Amino acid sequence: MAGIDDVARRAGVSTATVSRALSGRGPVSAATRDRVRAAADALGYVVSASASSLATGRTRAVGVVVPFLDRWFFSTVLAGISDGLVRRGYDITLYSVSEDPAERRRVFDDHLRRQRIDAVITIALELDAAESAHLRGLGVPIVAIAGPNPLLTTLTVDDLAVGRLATAHLLDLGHRRIAHIGDDGAGSADTGSSVPALRRHGFVRSLADAGVDDAWVEAADFTIEGGSAAATRALTAAAPPTALFAASDEMAIGAILAARALGLRVPEDVSVIGVDGHELGRWFGLTTVDQFARGQGERAAAEVLDELDGAEPARGRGTLPFELVDRGSTAPPRA
Repeated sequence: MAGIDDVARRAGVSTATVSRALSGRGPVSAATRDRVRAAADALGYVVSASASSLATGRTRAVGVVVPFLDRWFFSTVLAGISDGLVRRGYDITLYSVSEDPAERRRVFDDHLRRQRIDAVITIALELDAAESAHLRGLGVPIVAIAGPNPLLTTLTVDDLAVGRLATAHLLDLGHRRIAHIGDDGAGSADTGSSVPALRRHGFVRSLADAGVDDAWVEAADFTIEGGSAAATRALTAAAPPTALFAASDEMAIGAILAARALGLRVPEDVSVIGVDGHELGRWFGLTTVDQFARGQGERAAAEVLDELDGAEPARGRGTLPFELVDRGSTAPPRA
């Protein structure tokens, strides 16, 4: 079996250079890195994870904590994180948590404290004070995507602005009877800083600014099924809305399907707009506010890798981009 000395001889470099090139840490030119990797591939050399851990004190693994695994946004962000980490030779250790307090305690108090990870990324988690303290106590880089937290490096889209942008688009088209599909403020998610609540607040404020007092909200659970059910309730009301703003593309797709089932045309009879940039949106002609989910994961991976390389943690909030993409599911209301 080939060893690091064999790779060094074949590439014509020192063993230290081989180590830096294959670990992605330390100054190595692109040409040298390519030569070392080609030599390693030719010899079938693979870096020993246990030996690397002993030598560097690193596990070469990053823990990622998510509330859902079966929803498009989370899986897409996770794919972006994987892209960024795998390129640098890091593995992902995945932790899925629900709202169950006992399960959350097991993850934050036990699993994450086993010191088998070099950093942690959380995706859209609302963390309480104890959970934030547990994360800080790990002594490793922590990056949170969404779920603003002043104690942690947080990357977030301005979801209040997202809600305002989507609503303003409909208002500019002339709609005044608009229903929002998403968080209705009745559940535990209405913390004021949660993603669903901020999008709803943006909707309500934009209506108020336009002189529209009736903020119609239909509760849904961020799934296609939930969006379809909420849209059906709204569109079968005595005075149905002329436009629907769904807080996620999956709910917006459900709304389009519900409208079709009721014999309504989109956008001729009802306009629909969502949020996310879901890959299915293109096939439904869905107008959306794209938040570049995969790019969020890549950005988070870059942040933790920078901190692992010695950069100072950027406490507070870092902003992420978003953009209105008009694909034709919105139009002026019928006269």
